[in-house]
Amino acid sequence: MVTELRVLGQVELRVDGRMVEVGHARQRCVLAVLLVEANRVVTMEQLLDRVWADRLPYKARQVASNYVSRLRQVLTPAGDVAVVRRGGGYVLEVDPEAVDLLRFRHLVQQARDADDVRALVLLEEATGLWRGEPFAGLDTQWLAAVRAGLERERVAARLDRIDVALCCGRHTEVLPELFALVEQEDVDERVAAQFMLALYRAGRTTDALAHYRQLRARLIEQLGTEPGTALRDLHQRILGTDLALAPPSTSTTRGTAAKAEQPVPRHLPAPPRWFTGRDTELDRLDEALTAGPDENPLRSGTGSGTRTAGTVLISAIGGAGGIGKTWLALAWAHRHAEQFPDGQLFVDLHGFSPTQEPMAPEVAVRRFLDALGIDPGRIPTDLDAQAALYRSLVAGRRMLIVLDNAAAAEQVVPLLPGSPACTVLITGRTRLASLIDRYGARHLTLDVLTPQEARALLAARLGADRVAAEASAVDELVELCGGYPLALTIAARDASTRPGIPLAEITAELRELDLEMLDHDTDPAASLPAVLSWSLRRLKNEQRTVFALLGIAPGPDVGLPAAASLTGLSQLHTSKILGALEDASLLTRQPRSRYTMHDLIRGYAAATAHDNLRGDVREAALRRVVDFYLHTAHTADRLLEPHRQPMEFDPSVPNCHPLTLPDTPAALAWFDIEYPCLLATQHIAATHHWHQAVWRLAWTLTTFHHRRGHRHDRLAVWQAALTAAGNLHEPIAHTAAHRYLGYAYAELELHDEAIEHLHQALTLAEHHHDRTNQAHAYQALAWACELRGDDRQALEHASHALGFFRIIGNPVWEAWMLNAVGWYSARLGDYDQARDYCYAALALYRRHPEPHGAAHVLDSLGYIEHHAGHHEQAIRHYQQALILFRDLGNAYELAETLDGLGSPHITLGQHVQAGAVWREALELYREQGRDEDAARLQRQLDDLGSTAESNRTNKPASADHDGRRQP
Repeated sequence: MVTELRVLGQVELRVDGRMVEVGHARQRCVLAVLLVEANRVVTMEQLLDRVWADRLPYKARQVASNYVSRLRQVLTPAGDVAVVRRGGGYVLEVDPEAVDLLRFRHLVQQARDADDVRALVLLEEATGLWRGEPFAGLDTQWLAAVRAGLERERVAARLDRIDVALCCGRHTEVLPELFALVEQEDVDERVAAQFMLALYRAGRTTDALAHYRQLRARLIEQLGTEPGTALRDLHQRILGTDLALAPPSTSTTRGTAAKAEQPVPRHLPAPPRWFTGRDTELDRLDEALTAGPDENPLRSGTGSGTRTAGTVLISAIGGAGGIGKTWLALAWAHRHAEQFPDGQLFVDLHGFSPTQEPMAPEVAVRRFLDALGIDPGRIPTDLDAQAALYRSLVAGRRMLIVLDNAAAAEQVVPLLPGSPACTVLITGRTRLASLIDRYGARHLTLDVLTPQEARALLAARLGADRVAAEASAVDELVELCGGYPLALTIAARDASTRPGIPLAEITAELRELDLEMLDHDTDPAASLPAVLSWSLRRLKNEQRTVFALLGIAPGPDVGLPAAASLTGLSQLHTSKILGALEDASLLTRQPRSRYTMHDLIRGYAAATAHDNLRGDVREAALRRVVDFYLHTAHTADRLLEPHRQPMEFDPSVPNCHPLTLPDTPAALAWFDIEYPCLLATQHIAATHHWHQAVWRLAWTLTTFHHRRGHRHDRLAVWQAALTAAGNLHEPIAHTAAHRYLGYAYAELELHDEAIEHLHQALTLAEHHHDRTNQAHAYQALAWACELRGDDRQALEHASHALGFFRIIGNPVWEAWMLNAVGWYSARLGDYDQARDYCYAALALYRRHPEPHGAAHVLDSLGYIEHHAGHHEQAIRHYQQALILFRDLGNAYELAETLDGLGSPHITLGQHVQAGAVWREALELYREQGRDEDAARLQRQLDDLGSTAESNRTNKPASADHDGRRQP
């Protein structure tokens, strides 16, 4: 019997070539969701969201169950396919080869490891599986997003096939297809390169060069940019009749990237404190490490693109959730860390996380590239290119790569190095069979602890004396837990926090609750709620409600004040409930009254919230906690920047308790602690379409973002705010979103985008006759022009802003722009005029104190006096600015002032002082991801060191600080 399940076109089921009717559109939609996640659990919540989204039918869970039951009947003729209940959801169990989507991906992956001839066959088969638009005729938000992603995979596979065909000399065959493609993708440089190469090889050099000219014209007209380096290089090679572009006649060797100087990452989390036993498994991992190349081969295909055969030592640690895979991996990794002098990389792939989708391989590869010190601008966008760059970086290095909690081989393969010097340790609940077959991975199945190991674990946690004193109770406790590490850990934690309670009493509680243990052979997560229910059943109803709400709270942890708003209770009452949850081992208290949950427990709490709490109760709780973060952030922002343009906020919802922060240091400290939660809060607000909260959260984070140098986050936050503003009828929201997006793009040196958004902000302000926002828009344009290198235009914009602020009558903003005009005058070489404007700004700040603005003026005066030749005076001004920036906690400006201070020190021959301030600035630049500034300053320090070593103390080191300013 041959079963085919197809989604790359209409959703279809075929058995032995015969079409089997699936049912109406909604039933086909349910099947499509299960097929996309074939052999993985789809929770009931996911199924409802993906099929119905926010239009749930009456008794939605029952309706969904009915659809699944009908599907089971439909699938009866396909004897090797089944829909089973598992882990609070459903799994469609099927041979991956029977699903066209999974077969497509498998063929594409096989092609990447094959020689060119074989790869072409595989890619042609893969692209031939497509019968039209995926899920044709079905329309849900989730399917639309998946469909878009699949179309990108289809295009990538198609272009890969053309690349391979060109490598095989089949340019004539692909030319007709490329003629159609260049019409569809008229500015795609990869398609253009393929087309030009095929034309050239077909003897149509003139046409190839003409296409380049046409593409270049389109790129300049539509995008304002020249073709990329690769396409320009191909153009030059065609002009030069490069013989290497001739159709291939023999195999060519693909070179490897030169290994540059790279950092040594040390990413291993702390070793597990209570790790016990597992001697057999540790020995087997040791054997994998010492095995020779012939014993554990990593075989790569050879062909026109030869890949060096070698050995990657892979141990795929398999077993059920909570069985101790990560503990074993970390314990072994720490014991052998010294054998990997070039570093250790670690990533949690979230393959079976209750709260997160499995991590995309693109995200994991990007994290590794960041850890290996690659400049973000050098990282390609294509996953294959990223993986190739990663393999080049680790080639020849003795490194340990730990890939934790993997869901499927597709997550892992891009992270496998091609170097025999590296060792890879993988944990996951499945065997990852393709890794064993294709890469020679040694699979290590992790079972439950032996009775002796389980007793050792309890003795380590509770003390040998306590365990020995109640040996029979311990034996029964081990038996009831089935030797399962997670269950034993929960039991031990409960016992250790109640030292006065006999172990026999704790064992009796387990026996009476009839605890079911996880079965890793079937569904490792299915009985986890039963393990956790032992703690929940001892709680009061109110405590259970709070536990459930904590599962949906934004951010990785929660503070007591935020928890109080989430629950709608007083802080005192909330504190008592959190204490009870901590006693029940469901919550961990961290310093500063922060509370965290293990991801499995948090997932169980979230499921409890969705199963046991009404939707209006959940929404009211989220509204309260969103308002808590929003209003407290507004208070903190007003403390950081009291002279900022005022913004009216609606009152907070009932039973929300925002904080009243006492002063600026407290505001900055609160932002530092709550920052991850604030980002998560904006995401929750966006998910619930609470547009006011989305854009106002962005507003409240602006000052903090600048002072801490969170440039990339600032961009993301204001992008979300602009989307939210599009759903509001508030001119200030649109104007502010465009203005601050302009700031964010300018900080990242995306100058065209910055100027575009700032001009939109100015246009909106002019349309609404809003002089204040016109002034701020000109102020922002001045700064953006400075970053772009146009100081004369910056001075013109700053002068416009100064005029508006004088009309408005705000002396603090007027002082700010007086300093800006002075600054740009100095950059244009008019130091006398610059000095006059800056001193006028200082005079206003004396009458209207604003330390942030005063610090900027002093920094400007430092720059002016240094360039005017008054170096000692410059040092005094810079040092006064430093004091203010440190007091304000403004790390962004602090770095620039330290940078500037080094220059007059160098001029005066004070190399030790210059080195000290530049090293501090360098550290801040690196923390803030300001790579160009960091590289420049490192060169200056290197020059300074060379000067000292050669005793050329009278020759100043290079210093080119430009002292950039942001309003």
